[in-house]
Amino acid sequence: MKCLFLFFLTLHFVGFSQHDTIRFSRDTSFNVQSAYRKIAKDFTQATIVKAFPIRAINEKRNMVYHSLGERDLHIDIFYPKISKVKPVPGVLLIHGGGWASGTKSHLVPMAQKLAEAGYVAAVVEYRLSPEARYPAGVIDLKTALKWLRIHASDFGLDTSRIATLGTSAGATLATLVGTTAGNPLYLSHPKSQAVSDKVQAIVNIDGVLDFTDPNESGKDHDPAKPSAAARWFGATYKQNPELWVEASPLTYASGKTPPTLFVNSALPRFHAGRDQYVAVLNKNGIYNEVHTIDETPHPFWLFHPWFDKAVPLVISFLDRVLK
Repeated sequence: MKCLFLFFLTLHFVGFSQHDTIRFSRDTSFNVQSAYRKIAKDFTQATIVKAFPIRAINEKRNMVYHSLGERDLHIDIFYPKISKVKPVPGVLLIHGGGWASGTKSHLVPMAQKLAEAGYVAAVVEYRLSPEARYPAGVIDLKTALKWLRIHASDFGLDTSRIATLGTSAGATLATLVGTTAGNPLYLSHPKSQAVSDKVQAIVNIDGVLDFTDPNESGKDHDPAKPSAAARWFGATYKQNPELWVEASPLTYASGKTPPTLFVNSALPRFHAGRDQYVAVLNKNGIYNEVHTIDETPHPFWLFHPWFDKAVPLVISFLDRVLK
């Protein structure tokens, strides 16, 4: 009976996409429908954000930006139809899901709205913890960023004006990518190493910046139920505190950090490290904004009415620092 249970558990974590040539581990526990069921009782006004039919933009979906043997990594590009006339800024969008779950499809509506506002918006797939532990996902994202620069002329992208944007775990990654330009800890895949991984702005939507904060580091009391961070690192904070410090974007905040926007939910646990990070930026005269949307669940960006509040904040910030 125990063997049968393990067999079905394994099936839950194995996915096979029509775009992949091999099977790989996949955790499907976080998705828009499951997030909606979790918040629906307390937030009856919530409705799921769906993709938009926007005629003023072009899109190219499931392009392969890197292959690891037979495993392809994909990216969706949304860009204004006029961008090839005059290059426009770009945004690399990174989904959340506890570094273990979620898909790039979650950020397609936001990418479409950014493209409508005059940006090349790229929604990226990266390896998650059931498939590959830290720092694999960070390296994938650096590679995707460089791929965008290499193929900039295909979409009318201005390579000198690119931002990273992430939600939840993706926001942690967006900030980590944005604060570690040129860092040898996170060398991209070899084909793109000669290209810059520097970004000019960061948008953090409810992602932690300090893994050592007790809200993250204090979760691992039961070895049978590791936290999302422990699954990603392959070790608890007590087992390997140096690794948890290394992966914290706060560790790299400095006078070279790009301008940063925070759009947060009303839940303080997702603000871990934010105030210390902002203090570093303020000390160095680096532009930043902090917005907290009251009475919001954590994955607010997936739902109306909060999506409609968050997107204008993002566009206003990007217009200011990139345009």
